[in-house]
Amino acid sequence: MTVESTAARKPRRSSKRASAAKKPQSSEPQLVQLLTPEGERVEHPDYEIDLSPDELRGLYRDMVLTRRFDAEATALQRQGELGLWASLLGQEAAQIGSGRALRDDDYVFPTYREHGVAWCRGVDPTNLLGMFRGVNHGGWDPNTNNFHLYTIVIGSQTLHATGYAMGVAKDGADSAVIAYFGDGASSQGDVAESFTFSAVYNAPVVFFCQNNQWAISEPTEKQTRVPLYQRAQGYGFPGVRVDGNDVLACLAVTRSALERARRGEGPTLVEAFTYRMGAHTTSDDPTKYRADEERQAWEAKDPILRLRTYLENAGHADEAFFTSLEEESETLGKRVREAVRAMPDPDHLAIFENVYADGHALVDEERAQFLAYQASFAEEGK
Repeated sequence: MTVESTAARKPRRSSKRASAAKKPQSSEPQLVQLLTPEGERVEHPDYEIDLSPDELRGLYRDMVLTRRFDAEATALQRQGELGLWASLLGQEAAQIGSGRALRDDDYVFPTYREHGVAWCRGVDPTNLLGMFRGVNHGGWDPNTNNFHLYTIVIGSQTLHATGYAMGVAKDGADSAVIAYFGDGASSQGDVAESFTFSAVYNAPVVFFCQNNQWAISEPTEKQTRVPLYQRAQGYGFPGVRVDGNDVLACLAVTRSALERARRGEGPTLVEAFTYRMGAHTTSDDPTKYRADEERQAWEAKDPILRLRTYLENAGHADEAFFTSLEEESETLGKRVREAVRAMPDPDHLAIFENVYADGHALVDEERAQFLAYQASFAEEGK
């Protein structure tokens, strides 16, 4: 009997069944939205929010000033004042909404893009720039604002947040922890391990994923076969997808997840579906991997524009408010520029300090070589 005839006897799966097996078995994503892109207020059966006009204006102010600070930082990098900058342009609603949902005793573990959350935690914007200028390793005390230093390593802060949350639970505190990360970080093993530990130990942590749809140059659909929020099901805790350009929905959903954590009901995964309007960082060129039409479509969903439309239509803000905010924005931009340019240069030898507690011969040798290298520039200038 030939090989061909043996193979012919084996039952073959139909092409219809084969193609079905390749398709992800998942339902359509359910998006929580309270404010449409057109600025229309809508209701959701599971998430209610009732804010005063003053609170709504406060959210708008937060987003406008955060965007202005971000734009100023980008300009400073282009002018050579910063080595690098990671813009949050387009993600203001996700950050301000979630940031304003936090209590003072909650603890935040950010990535390197959570400038809006830092604003909500009372971190001076100028303190965020020291690391990007190369003058320090983080310009604030994490415990002063319960806002950890920026984490450059992709995804590792979710493990830090989980461990901290486990400690919070053991201490008997009713505070919660929130960990921010992006869609790209969701592919990291650290995030998967965080999900496992937080679920098993019922840690009071909220995983807030800002799905801006591009992990540098890799689109989300090349990273996952199901919507990101549905991954939580496999670990035994709930996940929810929220309109990441809707500040009201982000506030309501995050507040609910934090309250659940405080009640001792464990972790929640929040996927804020948004869009990175700019480059991944200032070293990136997004025009090489995504179409302009895609960005233009998301510009119509701008988080600041939709809230302004709602404020105007509802009569919650007048022209005087917007004019005053514009003046405040200009003042912030000027303060940021002046603060960055006034930052003192770091001690060039500080990098060799505290590497070893008692010193090390190799470090001493490297320090001497570096000093000689620096001295060579002075000699050339004579």
